[in-house]
Amino acid sequence: MRRKRAAITSLLDSTLSHPIVTKNPQNPRTLVEEIDGLVRVYKDGHVERPHIVPRVMCTLPLELGVTCRDILINKFTNIWARFYVPKGHGKLPLLVYFHGGGFCVGSAAWSCYHEFLALLASKVGCVIMSVDYRLAPENPLPAAYEDGRKALMWVKQQVLRKSNTWWSKKCDFTNVFLAGDSAGANIAHNMTIRFCANRAHLKPLIFKGNILIQPFFGGESRTDSETLMVQPPGSALNLKASDTYWRLALPKGANRDHPWCNPCAKKSNMVEGKRYLPTMVCSSELDILKDRNMEFCGVVGTLGIEVDHVAYKGVGHAFQILDKSHLSQMRTQEMISHIKAFIIKRKNR
Repeated sequence: MRRKRAAITSLLDSTLSHPIVTKNPQNPRTLVEEIDGLVRVYKDGHVERPHIVPRVMCTLPLELGVTCRDILINKFTNIWARFYVPKGHGKLPLLVYFHGGGFCVGSAAWSCYHEFLALLASKVGCVIMSVDYRLAPENPLPAAYEDGRKALMWVKQQVLRKSNTWWSKKCDFTNVFLAGDSAGANIAHNMTIRFCANRAHLKPLIFKGNILIQPFFGGESRTDSETLMVQPPGSALNLKASDTYWRLALPKGANRDHPWCNPCAKKSNMVEGKRYLPTMVCSSELDILKDRNMEFCGVVGTLGIEVDHVAYKGVGHAFQILDKSHLSQMRTQEMISHIKAFIIKRKNR
């Protein structure tokens, strides 16, 4: 009886870092990891991702005033991007965006991202390049970072070739911003780390800032918001799911104090000796990542880097793409206004 009770406790304890191993009598494969409704990973390497969020084509209502198309970036790794170009005269800032999903799920074709980024491009007045990168566990980190690097180098090549395509002719490549939500914000952060040491590597692109929405960070030691904040059923992110995402995404043998997961760890070389970009961090009051996001802002600020922190009350993780409540819609409009103000402030410098 004690052994059975201990086994049940192990399954329910969301703070454990060990994978759950179960067998489904209707599926002979051994299930080693699962995030309910999103991803199942089997011992033989097979991965299932139920289609919980619809994938949509690059079509938009005419009244939004945004043109949208998909472009293949790298045929060998199948990296592609969805571009959003609002109508209007003159050159517009370029926002390179990375979607969320714990590095394991998500797509630039997900309907929630398609709707949010089309609205963002229209309201802010910027060209958006939404990058679709490879996912873990088939492609653990640093694969997503490498895909981000290739996407940025592809943009650089378009400029050097003096490409005058339907999207590039609308871009002001002296005003480029990196952005993303959750795992995508982590990618944007790590892109900055990689390129800050030698910004000349990306010229003639000039980067003006980071926009990190609920950045997905972690650590071996728990924060108060991770341990004390109870997430309702169906929440976009809870502690158990967060741990699973990191087990699937990090290199074999790494723990959550790896600098890719915990940029504030003592051994992290987050911005030491490097010029980090001015940064906007958007956090949510009901998000388990709230304390991680605030800690990150504090570390960046102490290094003399400009950081704007905006906290959104009464909403949780990924509210801007997954929650259709009236409150979330209000907070999303506030977020879009704040992003617009940050871009306007930075592009004039």
